[in-house]
Amino acid sequence: MKHLIDILDLSREEIEDLINVSLDIIADPAKYKDACRGKKLATLFYEPSTRTRLSFEAAMYELGGNVLGFSEATSSSVSKGESVSDTARIVGLYADVIAMRHPKEGAPLIASRVAGVPVINAGDGGHNHPTQTLADLLTIRREKGGFENLTVGFCGDLKFGRTVHSLLSALSRYAGVRFVLISPEELKLPGYLISDVIEKNGIPYTETEHLDDVLPDLDILYMTRVQKERFFNEADYLRLKDSYILTSDKLRAAKPTLSVMHPLPRVNEIAQEVDDDPRACYFRQAENGKYIREALILSLLEVNV
Repeated sequence: MKHLIDILDLSREEIEDLINVSLDIIADPAKYKDACRGKKLATLFYEPSTRTRLSFEAAMYELGGNVLGFSEATSSSVSKGESVSDTARIVGLYADVIAMRHPKEGAPLIASRVAGVPVINAGDGGHNHPTQTLADLLTIRREKGGFENLTVGFCGDLKFGRTVHSLLSALSRYAGVRFVLISPEELKLPGYLISDVIEKNGIPYTETEHLDDVLPDLDILYMTRVQKERFFNEADYLRLKDSYILTSDKLRAAKPTLSVMHPLPRVNEIAQEVDDDPRACYFRQAENGKYIREALILSLLEVNV
């Protein structure tokens, strides 16, 4: 049985297949409207979510399927002390596929071992967010036409940013990629990702605290928010939360072909005035999340259209 726990669970060929199915869904949605009729998706969200949960639900409904689950742990037996494995084992009796978000790293992996149905990691703590990465990759394909020979800047919270960790791992497979890592000292990319992903694959990279210095070199700028929920000390959060704010003035120094991405939600790290810039593609990125999740559901349920 196939699950999606880490983006590296998927080969480059499997990612290409998912992107191609997504593009076909975009081109001909009516072709897929009954593909999952009679199937059920369970969304087990132990953490708050807007885009991820609703895009999963929208994806299943547009495929003709149904959705059950919970959007906060307090509305389930988790509030009574039920374990992740017991919840997953039970829900697997009621649904055909499970999407799980959890604040603890490894929780979806535990669920996948007992659920009896495919499990999708919809974000586990500061570790991984593979379906956001698939949405990011679909966005890059649609905006740039491919993944090779790109200079990608990751800006903001690189320490706890699971979307950054997943996308960086995925892009490390492609030739000619270069990474620019932009963060305060306290939120630098974890060392294991530097050694096990970037350096292991021989990828050129730069670490800096100054966005303005590197902005003109970037093909993609991947902005992230400083995540209050990952901090134990509110004073540290307040000190770092406004480290980087992208404005229209700053974008004057960037390439006209730059793509500005953000997994959302944003707080104030991208000024709203940037939304009208054609280089801002984060809302298109959010829409792409629905299409790629449709393709993923079809793949895990082995539905051919």
